Amino acid sequence: MSEDGRVGGGTAREVFLAFLKLGVTSFGGPIAHLGYFRHELVTRRAWLGEAEYADLVALCQFLPGPASSQVGFALGLRRAGPLGALAAWTGFTMPSAILLVLFAYGAASLDGALAQGVLHGLKLVAVAVVAQAVFGMARSLVTDRWRAAIVVLSVLVVALVAGPVGQVGAIVLGAALGLALPGIKVPSADPTRLAGLSRRAGAVALVVFAALLVGLPLIAASQPALALFDAFYRSGALVFGGGHVVLPLLDAETVGRGWVSPDAFLAGYGAAQAVPGPLFTFAAYLGAIVQGPPNGVVGALIALVGIFLPGMLLLVGVLPFWEGWRTRHWARSAMAGANAAVVGLLGLALYDPVFTSAVGGPVDLALALGGFVALVAWRAAPWVVVVALAAVGGLMGLLAG
Repeated sequence: MSEDGRVGGGTAREVFLAFLKLGVTSFGGPIAHLGYFRHELVTRRAWLGEAEYADLVALCQFLPGPASSQVGFALGLRRAGPLGALAAWTGFTMPSAILLVLFAYGAASLDGALAQGVLHGLKLVAVAVVAQAVFGMARSLVTDRWRAAIVVLSVLVVALVAGPVGQVGAIVLGAALGLALPGIKVPSADPTRLAGLSRRAGAVALVVFAALLVGLPLIAASQPALALFDAFYRSGALVFGGGHVVLPLLDAETVGRGWVSPDAFLAGYGAAQAVPGPLFTFAAYLGAIVQGPPNGVVGALIALVGIFLPGMLLLVGVLPFWEGWRTRHWARSAMAGANAAVVGLLGLALYDPVFTSAVGGPVDLALALGGFVALVAWRAAPWVVVVALAAVGGLMGLLAG
């Protein structure tokens, strides 16, 4: 680790530019985002190895909050220290947040055949990206018959137990089988620290997380800005699975309080599907349109920080303690099983909701397969596939309209 706390030897500027690129090209939701991260930062830039990346993914699946954004935050932290973490979050979050705030001001619309066609093309991009991620991670992480069996078992668990409970349960079961099955052989871990954080810093982050969760409701009633921050902080702190799972909480905190109308809520949700980056930036739209101040840009910033902060505090709190045991053999065996389970989760997500929501016929299947071949066989940059399939989708929408 360098003197300024950096672990990976990079700079905050480098991290910001890398994640800004991801922020404007990562369509398709959290599972697809993990595929984009893997391609850009593991395969292309070699910031870390496949196993280290899978470890981070598995860890973030356990924690409340936006899993893909937490992975990005951890990667920025690993590459360039605390400033790198902030740069990663800003670069990945800013594009979609700005677009949704503009939508809140009436500067964007998803009406019309062209826009609907582009949106459909972007869904096909997600199919290709997630398929590439499943393919690549399976080749690296599922190297024996026992881990292949864990993949199948994790799919069954999540299929039978829907939602975050099934996802976390599958990873826990995979870790337990990694410990129990003697046929799983694991190499020694890279001793490089993934975050460069002290346990004291982790403990402070956990205390701040708990203090805000308990204390904000006690002091927010008479302060509109604190009430807004509290509503979004609790939404981010109490959701497992991220992405679409947070929508019922946001609906209760905004529509349920009379801050946002049901129609405006649904319109913003539709717009959030058409922008890249994390779905949690939907909070920026809601913060901008709430009834009464603070709203507008100030409200958007309060809501945006509020919904992301708890997940990041938890990640910072857990990482230093997790690093202490990840290099031990028993822990590596558990992580090998957990990583195989993650491959199963990604595989099931590839089918539902990614494939089922995007592919409606043979033409869609051919386009998604073409994107997958371009990524895997031709090694095309993801943004090229995004532009190509969005353009084809828009053209098809015009012809159909």
